[in-house]
Amino acid sequence: MKVLITGANGLLGQHLTKLLLHKNYQVIATSRGESRLPFQPSGNYTYYEMDVSNALETFSVMEREKPDVVVHAAAMTQVDDCELRPQQCERINVQGTSQILTDAESFSSHFIYISTDFVFDGEKGNYAEEDDTKPISLYGFSKLQAESMVQTSTIPFSIVRTCLVYGNLLKGTRSNIVSWVKESLEQGKTIQVVSDQLRTPTYVEDLAKGIELIIEKKATGIYHISGKDWLTPYDIAIKTAHTFQLDATKIVKVDASTFKQPGRRPLKTGFIIEKARKELGYEPMTFDEGLELMG
Repeated sequence: MKVLITGANGLLGQHLTKLLLHKNYQVIATSRGESRLPFQPSGNYTYYEMDVSNALETFSVMEREKPDVVVHAAAMTQVDDCELRPQQCERINVQGTSQILTDAESFSSHFIYISTDFVFDGEKGNYAEEDDTKPISLYGFSKLQAESMVQTSTIPFSIVRTCLVYGNLLKGTRSNIVSWVKESLEQGKTIQVVSDQLRTPTYVEDLAKGIELIIEKKATGIYHISGKDWLTPYDIAIKTAHTFQLDATKIVKVDASTFKQPGRRPLKTGFIIEKARKELGYEPMTFDEGLELMG
């Protein structure tokens, strides 16, 4: 089976490519700019520079490769950047999704869209798939717009919502919450971390496994795929310090009002993952186990 991945240079893209190659899928990795993946071209692996918001580029690659499955992971994900550059956010997250979705309707048989917990307002926390969406940031709104397009398409689709993904890049230096805490403390920096937000942090290999289960089972619909521990960023930082034997006294507990950020963050998200457990056989590791694997 041939799977095309957008955003393959990112944390999820790298680990999903690795897992699918290990399971003998044929992988077409695409991303903006040169490859940052640690794989050599082969009969099972090809890389294309491709901007999802460029109609000529996406059509050219999709027509040439005709993938069975498209995993659309490319997105503008920095919440504040989306708020400050709304046209770019719209172009990548909404128009880009529309473009790759249109091509997939012509050439593919399954479209998997990677979405986010930020489609919720964060008033309740621990959301199930059928809970009402109500984004409070432009980033969340752009992802919900894209979800809506996917749901009205003519191709069998899956929407995978995930939450606070962490792990080591296979190649490159892009940061996530755990790597940021670890590197800051290693450098002796004092960091402020919020204690009034709640998430279910997701180890990147678990997310990749969840997506592979969807591909394998040809599962359709919306799935919440995340970790199982409901933690604050402060909890995450303290656990990270202890796991890597770093100075936890450098971590200062604050609340969200400390930071004046352009984009609002939902206070309580996190996911109920029973549907993924029941229908896919998905079972994530604990946050502590994920940290150990990053060592």
